[in-house]
Amino acid sequence: MLKFKDIKSVYFVGVGGIGMSALARFFCYEGYSVAGYDRVSTVLTKELEAEGVAIHYEDDVEKIGEVYKDVKTTLVVYTPAIPESHSELRFFNEHGFDVRKRAAVLGLISSGMNSVCVAGTHGKTTISSLTAHLYKQSNVGCNAFLGGIVNNYQTNFLHDSDSSYVVLEADEFDRSFLHLSPHFALLSAMDADHLDIYGDEESINVAFNEFVSKIEPGGVLVHKHGLPVDEANEDIELFSYSIDERADFSVFNLKLEDGIHRFDMHTPFGVIKGLKMGIPGLVNVENAVGAIALAMLGGVEEDEIRNALPQFEGIRRRFQYRIKSDKLVLIDDYAHHPEEINATFKSVKAIYPDKKVTVVFQPHLYTRTRDFAEGFAASLDQFDRVLLLDIYPARELPIEGVSSQIIASAMKLVDVKVVTKADLFEELITEENEVVLTLGAGDIDKEVPVLENKFRSFISDI
Repeated sequence: MLKFKDIKSVYFVGVGGIGMSALARFFCYEGYSVAGYDRVSTVLTKELEAEGVAIHYEDDVEKIGEVYKDVKTTLVVYTPAIPESHSELRFFNEHGFDVRKRAAVLGLISSGMNSVCVAGTHGKTTISSLTAHLYKQSNVGCNAFLGGIVNNYQTNFLHDSDSSYVVLEADEFDRSFLHLSPHFALLSAMDADHLDIYGDEESINVAFNEFVSKIEPGGVLVHKHGLPVDEANEDIELFSYSIDERADFSVFNLKLEDGIHRFDMHTPFGVIKGLKMGIPGLVNVENAVGAIALAMLGGVEEDEIRNALPQFEGIRRRFQYRIKSDKLVLIDDYAHHPEEINATFKSVKAIYPDKKVTVVFQPHLYTRTRDFAEGFAASLDQFDRVLLLDIYPARELPIEGVSSQIIASAMKLVDVKVVTKADLFEELITEENEVVLTLGAGDIDKEVPVLENKFRSFISDI
């Protein structure tokens, strides 16, 4: 294995992934030569190219630059979403390169630092990003590798050479988070997901509790109240958080004013009054409570939290307003699991209780659609109208009998239809729209700006 001092260039197989791109930005910042492959050009890959990362979009060994073919000086990083049959990955493996998973490299970079790791099947991107923001806007400071583009900083990587803290999104996919050694850890949810990896819910619980066992002696676990967390690790301190029940960190005097929540908090260190969110959504109040807990434990002061919280502008594709007018509201969100859709519904109905809500949902993965078809149906049944796009396959091959139609067929809602991207806008304007949500983790994000432009033109003509 290469030592860090010997590495001169880093090649990423799957560089456009949100976690991979944060690592690519780190190595660019540190002055390494950085290049990589990805399947498609996206907004994120174009940003990376502008920052100095050389990217190509064909699986072709000949397109790998010569500097990255030096086995003595090149580190190769890959995402588990890339199949072993990928010719570039196979080339590096067969020629004796130091080839490591993204999570292993992240663990290596963060070792020796005070790692603040946010895990959970839902909420981890928002909580980790808000945590990083609270640290960044304080005297404590932080470095961060995040799973979303934070609007305040227009990046998923933050650097602070004066801070010993690093905020990490701890991803449970492929058990990646087991490469990390948290000092502070947060656990937001342990719902069944990634059953193609884990098989059943019990295996997911085992993995999350193994993650908890990785917390350093003297460290801290903050967990959502009620989660089945193994409390056998006597070397760490435990705190709970909630917005619904009394916990170590909990909310009171919660009010909604002009679409934004204000609240006070009980904490083990006293009461904090006069907190105001910068982003909408009840689910984000809960996310904020977890982030505030991590910030306080790391030494961020009460006034620093109070000042920084309303300045947080959210994350790209997390309950992100694209249009907010009297004629129409268009909100884009990454929700791709039934529980996430439930949380989004709860948030949007709190803000717009009397408006008709139309959802455009693109299911992500054949296996997830198969495993949670009934759950998707139940969560989507809460809305007034639902348009389903075809499944985004990502790393998977089609499964016979699995399509978006199995969700539609399980729904009780009458106003549900499977549509193509080409017909989406025309289908939307067959009825009057008040609030439109675009949901999913696939390539629906490419349709959102198109819809936004078409809606803006349409409502300006009304």
